[in-house]
Amino acid sequence: MNDTVVTVVGNVATGVEFRESATGGVARFRFAVTGRRWDRQKNSWADGPTSFYTVWAWRTLGANLAASVSVGEPLVVHGRLRVREDEREGQRRTSVEIDAVAVGHDLTRGTAAFRRVTRATPSLTERHKPATEGEEQRRARLPGPDQAQLSMSDQAPEAAPVRALVTASTAVP
Repeated sequence: MNDTVVTVVGNVATGVEFRESATGGVARFRFAVTGRRWDRQKNSWADGPTSFYTVWAWRTLGANLAASVSVGEPLVVHGRLRVREDEREGQRRTSVEIDAVAVGHDLTRGTAAFRRVTRATPSLTERHKPATEGEEQRRARLPGPDQAQLSMSDQAPEAAPVRALVTASTAVP
């Protein structure tokens, strides 16, 4: 199947709604994309029309989105484009959706601090060889996974407040 893959740059228009489903979690939010063009007559930038997309993110991406994104933040969304047409109350409606493959903050308009999500390891199915005396001493000095993550987050600098632009641009192939 040939999918139309797009990358759009814009702002989060609604809060991220996250629900658990039988196949894993799913997140949904509206995304606003406004093109900017140089107006030669006015000698300044002018906003074009705003396009709104519904972005869907599944499983881990959806859970991470719900924990990381708020209304108004600038994002880059990459995924498969879907255009749906239906009839409601006698009127034909068209909705444009993106099934996200990757989403990130737009770092041209601010800063972000990345925190890796730790996953539990299936220790019952792994085989461990006995540690030598030197390895045991080294392991005793290393922090455990919880301590390592805590110390990393304690050392991570807070993101400096940045004034974000209200408009966005679309990626043109």
